Amino acid sequence: MIHIPVLQNEVIKYLDPKKNENFIDCTLDGGGHTLKILEKTVPKGKLLGIEWDKEIISQVKFYEKKFKNRLILVNDTYANLEKIVKAYNFKSVSGVLLDLGFSSWHLEKSGRGFTFLKNEPLDMRYNPDSSLTAEKILNYYSLQEIEKILREYGEEKFSLEIAKNIVRFRQFAPIKKTSQLVEIIKKSIPPKYQKINPATRTFQALRIAVNDELKNLEKVLPQILNILKPKGRLVVISFHSLEDRIVKNFFKEKEKENIIKILTKKPIIPRRDEVKINPRARSAKLRAALLI
Repeated sequence: MIHIPVLQNEVIKYLDPKKNENFIDCTLDGGGHTLKILEKTVPKGKLLGIEWDKEIISQVKFYEKKFKNRLILVNDTYANLEKIVKAYNFKSVSGVLLDLGFSSWHLEKSGRGFTFLKNEPLDMRYNPDSSLTAEKILNYYSLQEIEKILREYGEEKFSLEIAKNIVRFRQFAPIKKTSQLVEIIKKSIPPKYQKINPATRTFQALRIAVNDELKNLEKVLPQILNILKPKGRLVVISFHSLEDRIVKNFFKEKEKENIIKILTKKPIIPRRDEVKINPRARSAKLRAALLI
């Protein structure tokens, strides 16, 4: 697995795992955070690891043998958290981690069009069994629907120009590859606004839409509070402002209701030396809370 866990020391600090405690990693990925938590919870602490992508889970399956009865791996979306916890009778949860970053493996190895730096099919699904792909959105959604996705999920200033050009282009040929989409985007955005790669926001928006990421986040947060034991901890790492806003507002609202205590007055961001080693960590923000 090509995966460097983000803000690992900070995750451990705020989750504060102790021996024999049980934890849930809602976004297992390569298992970097999971392994550290399991180290801290010897000899009997258990961890429930959830991962939506069955290819990723197959790559970390060997950990189950390594940790015998201490690690349970589940291939599902964290949006079904309460159902999963019930199905596996996973009780007395001291902490939950939600790392919302997508895997380096998705960019570098999946071949599913998550990056504009490679010419790949426009898929973008974490779960290859779900029916919606980026290609379907680009070729079958209306101009208004595409524009709304780019504006709301990508915070793209030129959402209308890009959407118009997508609709124009597909009249002549279906948009199937990332390279086609990148060309359309470049033609839609004036050069002076192309300081970061002009495709960045559109690719983010499509990925969020395909995987219903923001709705899933809104679904899981209240479920986490329902399954945590008193004084249990929740740590969330987000990677763009839309996710961070959802987490921040949820925490504020639940603190007002006296349900949680916020442990991070401001979000924790990676240190410079971490960003040097892992440039993808640069946009990470960690927020933590304690169930009262």
